[in-house]
Amino acid sequence: MAAITKTPSKTWKAIIRKRGWPTTIKTFRTKRDAADWARRTEDEMVRGVYINRAGAEKLLLGKALDRYLSEVSSTKRESTAYAEGQKAKALRKKFGAYSLAAITPDLVAEYRDERLEAGKSASTVRLELSLLSHLFTIAIKEWRVGLLYNPVAHIRKPAPAKGRDRRLSADEEKALFKACDKHSNSMLGWIARIALYTGMRAGEIKSLTRQQVNLQKRTVLLTETKNGSARTVPLTREAVEIFRLALNNPVRPLKVDLIFWGEPGRDGVRRPYEFRPAWHRALKQAGIKGLRFHDLRHEAVSRLVEAGLGDQEVAAISGHKSMQMLRRYTHLRAEDLVERLDQLMG
Repeated sequence: MAAITKTPSKTWKAIIRKRGWPTTIKTFRTKRDAADWARRTEDEMVRGVYINRAGAEKLLLGKALDRYLSEVSSTKRESTAYAEGQKAKALRKKFGAYSLAAITPDLVAEYRDERLEAGKSASTVRLELSLLSHLFTIAIKEWRVGLLYNPVAHIRKPAPAKGRDRRLSADEEKALFKACDKHSNSMLGWIARIALYTGMRAGEIKSLTRQQVNLQKRTVLLTETKNGSARTVPLTREAVEIFRLALNNPVRPLKVDLIFWGEPGRDGVRRPYEFRPAWHRALKQAGIKGLRFHDLRHEAVSRLVEAGLGDQEVAAISGHKSMQMLRRYTHLRAEDLVERLDQLMG
């Protein structure tokens, strides 16, 4: 039986001492609230389902996000940690002052709808909800804060966006490279060509060092990739020539191993060249609309398939782990398939 006593501060303290359970104490403003809590808690203890929710009731999501970013995100790749920090801003704005115990599926569904109505893409909202869901999973399994369930698991997620099918035409390719080559920094044109000739991701290209490129063997060794698995990318003759130009760049600063480097930061360290502002200007100058840098990777993979390479060969080059994802990133032109059919059928 719970003991309910009045404290000197005129609040009511409920104390539950039950065999097989740790002593549980909670303070309330009224005696009735204390009695109701004690009754529910003892009932849960009898049924063997009691969980001490004190930690979840005290821990605000804003503080939980700080801990997650510090303990979990910090162990991931730098780009991933940065992206999660950006996603956390929207979650913090909505839920920062809520305790973990107060965040319900209804509130999470409300957040989902608000973000979609604000014009955010389904993919963006899905990623934000994924971050929130993983935070609750970590809080339950590792932080032991006393949560009964993960509220994100009980709502409907936005439908995944349809895979992009943007292809680069021959005329667009010429106009794009012409605009890139007009830029004062030659690295912009080299980066764009390498993306199209190899299918490498922007982050993989930016982080390349001289030691990773072997022109004699015509290969590039990627040690840091999106899926965490190292891979060796074979180079076409066109790609080799571009890398040769980049490696022999006469303006390379001493002691800089990055192939594509930027200006020194405040700490004096040179980091990868941030080419995207120049990329967007080049697109505008070329009059090309609706093309993203990542579409060059899509185009490269599609060309490999159209050239007759098998799925496993393409996956070995592109780094896709699943055939399903590879098919999503592979967009074949119907006219090319017609030519292929003619070749096969005679």
